[in-house]
Amino acid sequence: MGALTMPSARGAVRSVIGGRLIEHLRRQAVVANYTRVFALQPAVYAAWQQLNTAIKADMDPRRYELVTLAAARRLRSSYCALAHGKVLRDRFYDAETVEVIASDHHDAGLDSADVALIDFAERVVTDATAITAADIAELRRHGLSDTEIFQVVLTAAARCFFSTVLDAVGTEPDSQYRTSIEPGLRLALTFGRSIATADTPDEAP
Repeated sequence: MGALTMPSARGAVRSVIGGRLIEHLRRQAVVANYTRVFALQPAVYAAWQQLNTAIKADMDPRRYELVTLAAARRLRSSYCALAHGKVLRDRFYDAETVEVIASDHHDAGLDSADVALIDFAERVVTDATAITAADIAELRRHGLSDTEIFQVVLTAAARCFFSTVLDAVGTEPDSQYRTSIEPGLRLALTFGRSIATADTPDEAP
C-alpha cells in the first residue's frame, strides 16, 4: 500500500483502539488506508482529529469542503480530493458540478465569494508568503469576516499536513472510490496517486 511497512488491517485496528479511536473505527466499513498509516502513531491521529474538529466547528460545512478540495487539488492529493469531492457530491452539488469545480472552479457557476475563497485557499497552499493585505481585503469585499478568513487559512494549512503525510508514505486512495464515484468525477478528482486496485484481504478487525 505504501513505501513504509504498514500494520495489517487487524493490527491497525488494535493499534488505533489502543489510541482510543473506537468511534472512528465503527464508522469504517473497511479499514481505510489512512487508518493503517496513522496506526503507526495513533496519538498523532487523535491530535489531528481534535485539531480538525476545532477548525470546522463554527465553519460553514459547504465552505469547509470547497476549501479542502481546493487545497487537495494544489497538493495533488487524490486521496483527500476523492474523499471531499464525494462529500460535496453527496451533500451539496450534483456530480457534474463537482467535476467542473475540480477541473476549473471559475467555470462551475459558483458565486463570486466562493470563487474568491477558493482562489485564496490555493494561494495559502501554493505560497503563503505571497499573500498580501490586498488578498485579505478582497475576501472582505466579498463579505467574509476576519474570523471566516482565518477559518479558510486554517482549513487549507491543516490539509497540507494531512495530505502531505499520506502521500509522503505512499498511501493510495481506498479502492472503494473506484465504484462509489462516477467515472468522470473520479478522473477529475484523481490529481496524484492512483486509486488502490483492491483492499487488503485481512480487512476485518
